[in-house]
Amino acid sequence: MIISKEGRGRPNGGGPNGGRGGWGRPVLLMAALSACVSAPQQPHAAVQQRPQPSTATFPIKPVANPPKPFEALKVDQRETPPPGLVSVVRNLGQSFNGKVGIAVRRIGSDWTVAWNGNLLFPQQSVSKLWVSMTFLDAVDRGKIRLSDSTTITKKDLTLFHQPTAALVGNSGWTTTYSDLMRRAMTQSDNTANDTLLRAVGGPEAVRGYLARRYIKDIRFGPGERLLQSTTAGLEWRQDYSIGRNFYAARARLPMAVRQKALDNYLASPPDGAAPSSIVQALAKLKQNDMLSPASSQLLMSIMSEAKTGPQRIKGGVPAGWHYLHKTGTGQELGARSTGFNDIGIMTAPDGTSYAVAVMIGSTTEPIPTRWQLMQAVAKAVAANHEAR
Repeated sequence: MIISKEGRGRPNGGGPNGGRGGWGRPVLLMAALSACVSAPQQPHAAVQQRPQPSTATFPIKPVANPPKPFEALKVDQRETPPPGLVSVVRNLGQSFNGKVGIAVRRIGSDWTVAWNGNLLFPQQSVSKLWVSMTFLDAVDRGKIRLSDSTTITKKDLTLFHQPTAALVGNSGWTTTYSDLMRRAMTQSDNTANDTLLRAVGGPEAVRGYLARRYIKDIRFGPGERLLQSTTAGLEWRQDYSIGRNFYAARARLPMAVRQKALDNYLASPPDGAAPSSIVQALAKLKQNDMLSPASSQLLMSIMSEAKTGPQRIKGGVPAGWHYLHKTGTGQELGARSTGFNDIGIMTAPDGTSYAVAVMIGSTTEPIPTRWQLMQAVAKAVAANHEAR
């Protein structure tokens, strides 16, 4: 079958006997002539090979912008997050029963993998990190010294977790700011933290410090006593700091009052922070952009000694990796838990570091399920890490 210009699939010739426009007769004539001029074949002659082109006869010119080898086309994690990490973070966020925020940032890179990364979640004791940073910033500027001492009296006590309360007698207890910072960051001692906060100028000083470091979407509340009493539906009284007085007063409130107060807190937490902003601040801390190198190293060293939350993110950090962090835990009401957090810096054996934040704003899931979520994030970071 010959393909013609007029149509495909037509037999030779356009009509009977080739007709007008047909190719039947010319083709037969050419075949006959070809048969007449063909040289007779030699039955035993060797088959001659055509000469092959070579670089001598056809020089090969270099190609401009040649394609990279396949191996070089792999994702450069300094520029782009690994797809596996993106997928795991999304799946963890979608499947968790509760409001959760997750953020992972490779330090030294410009990317952040996040789920609800820009929403505000209650920080609770995570906010102690900003108090210590603000204090160390004052040290860097020569405003105060870590070796300076202060005296804590009973009127300075707060509530909830405050091991220092046992050390405060009738005449008070005197110690250094360095000791108080270590207690606030490793034991999450509320009274130690509030003492540091007063020394640097209160909540406004912390807010001003974060603004000067261009950290947005991290709020700082009114201090532990006012924050916790308002969240519970109470007005603060200093006698709540003694023994179980706060718990007893809270238990006497009608359930409707407590629920409304907690709902109001969660709707717009005065200590709310975005996970993506937290990992940005942690990355800047690691890179000495929040504090002087000496103060940065001191704070991270203290964070590596934290005794709180061993089964949170830290529980999923594999052998050979290092993790320094700060946890936070909010109030509970019935089956609902709030402000269950862990933020920190994971460092791989090759020295690559990741800032990580997992913040559970509200959930009815039991503690082991929350641990599993946080550990899964740590495992995903390690599993998708590549040194490049």
